[in-house]
Amino acid sequence: MRRVCVFCGASSGRSPAYADTARSLGIAAAERGLGLVYGGGRVGLMGAVADAALAAGGEVIGVIPQELVDRELAHGGLSELHVVGSLHERKALMAELADGFLALPGGFGTLDELFEQLTWSQLGLHAKPIGLLDVEEYWRPLIALARHATEEGFVRESDLGAIAVAGDADGLLDRLERMTREERPRPKWSRPPAP
Repeated sequence: MRRVCVFCGASSGRSPAYADTARSLGIAAAERGLGLVYGGGRVGLMGAVADAALAAGGEVIGVIPQELVDRELAHGGLSELHVVGSLHERKALMAELADGFLALPGGFGTLDELFEQLTWSQLGLHAKPIGLLDVEEYWRPLIALARHATEEGFVRESDLGAIAVAGDADGLLDRLERMTREERPRPKWSRPPAP
């Protein structure tokens, strides 16, 4: 894995642990020589992870829609900044540039980005690893919902099991790198059995 895409909030959230963990992730990625791809913002957890990775000598590639550049939300000191026309283009380019995905805490935008990659993985459109950095159990309700969806027959056990979860940056990066080395067969989407 050369680059990991980080989905995270443009807000810092209530707990200082969110930004602290974002900074730890940026440093850990840079120390491993692992480039970051993210949404290109200078604020919130986005700014924290980018600033920390850059300060530690890491590569940070931002992808941001022109509308957010116009609002002066773009980070000015990145290794590369790609300005695109829409959020759809942003997600597609981020996915193209990355070898894996992870989500820090965030809101609807983070959830949108995460769920698109989970869906693409489920459909076999990519076999890149996906992980949740579970800071202060932020992702526990989502994990419980995913488990419920599996129990109710809407998500396959193999798709649920393909999501790495860890509470610290190094632990999650270790898991994603391990998942990258393992040959994961691309699942084929199948029709549910007839009633």
